[in-house]
Amino acid sequence: MIHFGVKPLFGGETVRSIQKKNQTKVPHLEDYLQQRDFLGALTLLEFQRSIGENVKHADLWIGYCAFHLGDFKRAMEEYQSLTRDPECPAEVWAYLACSLFFLGLYKEAEEAACKAPVSPLQNRLLLHLAHKFNAEKNLMEFHKNLKDTIEDNLSLASINYMHSHYNEAIDIYRQLALQNGDFPALNMYVALCYYRLGYYERSLEVLNMYLQSIPDSTIAINLKACNHFRLDKSRAAEAELKNLINSSSCSFQFAKELIQHNLVVFCGGAGALQMLPPLINVIPEARLNLVIYHLRQDNSQEAYNLIKDLVPTTPQEYTLKGVVNVTWGREIGSRDHLKIAQQFFQLVGGLVTECDTVPGRQCLASCFFLLRQFEDVLVYLNSIKRYLYYDDTFNFNYAQAKAALGYYKEAEVIFQLVQSDKIKNDYIYLSWLARCYIMNQKGQLAWELYLKMRTSSYSFSFLKLIASDCYTMGQFYYAAKAFDALEKLQPESNYYEGKRGACVGVFQLILANKEPKETLKEVVHLLQNSGNPQVEYIIRTLRKWAKDNGVILS
Repeated sequence: MIHFGVKPLFGGETVRSIQKKNQTKVPHLEDYLQQRDFLGALTLLEFQRSIGENVKHADLWIGYCAFHLGDFKRAMEEYQSLTRDPECPAEVWAYLACSLFFLGLYKEAEEAACKAPVSPLQNRLLLHLAHKFNAEKNLMEFHKNLKDTIEDNLSLASINYMHSHYNEAIDIYRQLALQNGDFPALNMYVALCYYRLGYYERSLEVLNMYLQSIPDSTIAINLKACNHFRLDKSRAAEAELKNLINSSSCSFQFAKELIQHNLVVFCGGAGALQMLPPLINVIPEARLNLVIYHLRQDNSQEAYNLIKDLVPTTPQEYTLKGVVNVTWGREIGSRDHLKIAQQFFQLVGGLVTECDTVPGRQCLASCFFLLRQFEDVLVYLNSIKRYLYYDDTFNFNYAQAKAALGYYKEAEVIFQLVQSDKIKNDYIYLSWLARCYIMNQKGQLAWELYLKMRTSSYSFSFLKLIASDCYTMGQFYYAAKAFDALEKLQPESNYYEGKRGACVGVFQLILANKEPKETLKEVVHLLQNSGNPQVEYIIRTLRKWAKDNGVILS
């Protein structure tokens, strides 16, 4: 008898071992699940279903894999199909409720959850639904049922997070980390809290600890990109997400909509009208960022329509709704909208979690700005100016508050820090800057501003400002020019009287050697433009003085 167990002439393997090695290894569901390869597991399950292979609890596993792939609709369909079976396990209703919850179908999720047996999972789900429904009484009831387990503590931390109690959430995560050192995901949750607190560099430090364990995590890479964006590294943020999209990782599908949403934000709103509207009911921030996009496009009505029915629950939502009400209220001349905005800003600025933050102090400054209490405005803006030195919007508001209190020299300097062409072409900016110039005895610069904008719809108001302020400040030459322009626009008005007074004022300055004698020539020309017989006596007086003092008027 020939034995196949003898050694071959070459190498150290037997023929049997070679045959065994060449056989294709049959994949097992457990192997895929241990490797977090839910797509592989789902593919295997679907193949086994297609060939009629009987796999125990195959439908449940398909729903499980679909859920973890972020395909909540597919998971819902699988679980719904199972619930039609009279022998369906009762806990499937809880799985169905979870799928409905992640699809945003909260009412349906609650109905399904109530059909599930009482369990820690059901309680956690009802706790989160109570939060979604803003049902504080129910929230506290389900909160009392939480036990000292990992899952329940994670749910409690997430509720704290959604209530903006980020430090409390961090405390829970840290305690869990001490008890369970092998849970790297806790680092990502802590990093997310630090991100919300505005500690972006600290967030990156903690996040990198998680990425060392799970380098292909879609959620972690997205958070890393968000931190880069907040640290003014838009290109790095954009590159992180584009690399994720181009990678072969199947986990990208889990957060595809979130990644697409964030790319729009990182790219300065490019593609916002195409990408954000379909995501409004999928990602809460999509509505807010679409509102911001419309505000930047000066489409305040669209911004208002998007946010008017939103019931704010976070400081960011209150703040944005306040900004929209200010913008829309000013456009339609509604004091009611301005009052609503003032109340929102006051609420946010008064929160314990926000009062010592930059956004919180900006809100309080905005509140006092609307109340025209500019001394209080400066208290808060002075406290944060070192953080926002190059912020155009901050400098615009800061300069206005300074000017409103008569600090014109400081206001002029701050106005000139603004770089945004949009703000610099705004009438409010131009009119305040002109007033600062005039109050700082620079009437010529104010007049030059008018010459650049005299074709705009605001030119008439601008002329009135120059005429009035220059006359008040004794800069009669530019007051006379402004009154002359106003008289040409409205010949039947009493602007002639203002011009006449300003021209006499120029003559007085010439007599006091505070204005060049040559200016008299233009003053006579301005008076002659009126066609009013009353100017003849003044002109004769000016001509006589010019002749006696050797000033040529022709």
